[in-house]
Amino acid sequence: MPLSCSENSWFVNSDVNRFCVLVVEDEPRILNFLRSKLKASGYEVITASNGLEALEQVHCQEPDLIVLDIVMPKMNGFEMLKELRTFSPVPVIILSAKGGDIDKIKGLGLGADDYLPKPFNPDELVARIEAVRRRLDLREERKIPEFLSLGDVNIDFKSHKVIVNGVEKYLTRIEWLLLNDLARNTGRLMTYEELLTRVWGPEYRDDVQLLRTWVSRLRYKLGDKTNHPKLIQTIPKTGYILKQPNP
Repeated sequence: MPLSCSENSWFVNSDVNRFCVLVVEDEPRILNFLRSKLKASGYEVITASNGLEALEQVHCQEPDLIVLDIVMPKMNGFEMLKELRTFSPVPVIILSAKGGDIDKIKGLGLGADDYLPKPFNPDELVARIEAVRRRLDLREERKIPEFLSLGDVNIDFKSHKVIVNGVEKYLTRIEWLLLNDLARNTGRLMTYEELLTRVWGPEYRDDVQLLRTWVSRLRYKLGDKTNHPKLIQTIPKTGYILKQPNP
């Protein structure tokens, strides 16, 4: 059933040139604090108190980024994120008291771009939002080819689709961005630092293990065997090269 937008919802984000952040949080005190902090930092801010309201705001307002709590009534953050990724690639930063590794891995696996545990430093949250914003601005400046064929893997950049052996594969936002950068530089060595900076931001340039984890996930979805990859080749202690497979 399609979500309905309130008749006045368009007015909230009337300045289309401002970066709009949707804050999803059921605790009024935290919600009001984040709204004040982000507005003072120059962002347009809209809010929701649960996952259902958040999905409606995404449909109506089309925010540029979402700050998402996990523990909420009606629909929690994980459920909301899973539904969100069926129709929108909007960046998501999870902000939650559920700071364990299992919850962090689950959130990133569902398509979150970052995970910041509570209690948090509000200046760090703003810095992470700015990192995502820089990546978005950088990608908009790059010329993207419309289509690329890599043996059994076909990438449609315009419609954001990946077809492997005739079957469409769902990629999380991070997987798609990683494939994007590798594919646009087919045949060229992409260093660890270069990929981490371009996909996650300069704050992550030394987190090689993070990159290895996501490359492994991407290889699996592309049918590229980890022990003998044909598409994404590892250059030890240096980086990766996306190559055309041999006939």
